[in-house]
Amino acid sequence: MVTGTVNRDFPKLQTKVNWAEPAPGQKTTETRVQAKTFSLWYGDRQALCDISLDIPSQRITAIIGPSGCGKSTFLRAINRMNDLIQGVRTRGQILLEGTDINGRDVDVVALRRNVGMVFQQPNPFPKSIFDNVAYGLRINGLASRSGELAERVEEALQQAAIWDEVKDRLHKNALVLSGGEQQRLCIARALAVRPEVLLMDEPASALDPVSTAKIEDLIFELKNQYTIVIVTHNMQQAARVANFTGFFLLGRLIEFNKTEIIFKTPAKKETEDYITGRFG
Repeated sequence: MVTGTVNRDFPKLQTKVNWAEPAPGQKTTETRVQAKTFSLWYGDRQALCDISLDIPSQRITAIIGPSGCGKSTFLRAINRMNDLIQGVRTRGQILLEGTDINGRDVDVVALRRNVGMVFQQPNPFPKSIFDNVAYGLRINGLASRSGELAERVEEALQQAAIWDEVKDRLHKNALVLSGGEQQRLCIARALAVRPEVLLMDEPASALDPVSTAKIEDLIFELKNQYTIVIVTHNMQQAARVANFTGFFLLGRLIEFNKTEIIFKTPAKKETEDYITGRFG
């Protein structure tokens, strides 16, 4: 543990940092997702070890750490995407609104509707822009009223800050969009079913700086309506957008706190070494 007073000047973090605070009169944070001594194995290899943390509602939580530390594994555990991998087993709990998501009675389809996910590489379907966003609504039967499908598609595209760019070409193939536009379209597709939680796995790592800035601005806006968990290898990005940050190392949660504390006065030596670039 770090002791004494240390003046930390991080040369890698020169961009403007927005320490987002609740708006006047806004309710204080409540836990939306809770991990309780959660562990996960891929066959004989343990990828996560006794992870315990509370993810607050309507805030942005960033998960940082070196490659292979379990960040993405933990993210995928929140909506049971790891179930698709043979040989995975878990111990402990992940609770969504107090319900164990790994319980026998949990409807995994409903879970993934409530916990949306955006991946590192934009992955639009080879369909029209409209059909991409409408896909989840159609297969879940969420737009029964006449005209509701179009309304929900527009709503999602508005939320993803891409409506103005695509409103005149909704029936064009989504694959003609730029990389940044495709990623915002995938965010719109996730938002169309109105999830409670939005998981984002390195959502801007494959994008150029201009597109990355648009995605970060979008994430910051969305936190007013959604609980967002973002995995990122980019510490500047975590510092810019996240309210809370967790540092993972070798499958363990080393430290979790407000982002400002993690980056300015970390409690653990391992966190300080990673933040200051001594490893990772």
